[in-house]
Amino acid sequence: MQRTQHDWIPGALIAALFLLCVTPAVGDNHANAAAAGSKPTVLITGANRGLGLEFARQYSAEGWHVIATARNPERADQLEALPVEVAPLDVADPASVDALANSLDGRPIDLLINNAGIFPRTGSIEEIDFDDYSRTLAVNTVGPVRVTRALLPNLRASEMKTVVNITSRLGSIALTGNGVFYGYRESKAALNMFTKILANELKPEGFTCLTIHPGWVQTDMGGENANLTPQESISGMREVIATVGPEKTGTYWSYRGEEVPW
Repeated sequence: MQRTQHDWIPGALIAALFLLCVTPAVGDNHANAAAAGSKPTVLITGANRGLGLEFARQYSAEGWHVIATARNPERADQLEALPVEVAPLDVADPASVDALANSLDGRPIDLLINNAGIFPRTGSIEEIDFDDYSRTLAVNTVGPVRVTRALLPNLRASEMKTVVNITSRLGSIALTGNGVFYGYRESKAALNMFTKILANELKPEGFTCLTIHPGWVQTDMGGENANLTPQESISGMREVIATVGPEKTGTYWSYRGEEVPW
């Protein structure tokens, strides 16, 4: 008997319903960084050395597309040796930030790690060099604000919508117990406040905004006597990033996954 057009419609509907039932849904797990079949993208500032370089190394090894920035890419030999996309960026230079944003126009960025920073060792108030002080605030505080604002369209177009600001325990007002490191500590305390404000503003859009203390790490900034290797610090911070989702936006963490008092 020849089938009419209407004879096969119920069968097709049943098949479609069956597929919907047996096909697993993609959940809202924070670790699902990008749509199936595509690589998640992370942009890391200050990636030519130290923590930024190790972030680039570990994320690229895990299959992420890494956009790694450096003020002078031509001198970033270790970074250039990695399978990453290297881009020039000076976070304290508005023209440089705008140039980066223009070059990335239309490209989703799942995770932004504002890592670039400087650490002047100022022991007492009499030792403050105000040019140095202003530079520290420009790089450590205003820089992440400038970069985040410029890349907000890219973050909004992504799956994760995550901003991570690398802070320090020295930026915690509650844990301040001595009178050293003027400028640096203020810059990180202000960065923490920026993170909290940003989290409140972007929470309705499903963003996750975190500030993370990396520990005392064996880098040019931390020195050779530090108790952590870059590999240990970055592995810990990556675990925090992977597990802390939008419900915890606006929080302050250590690399060990412990919340830090403001």
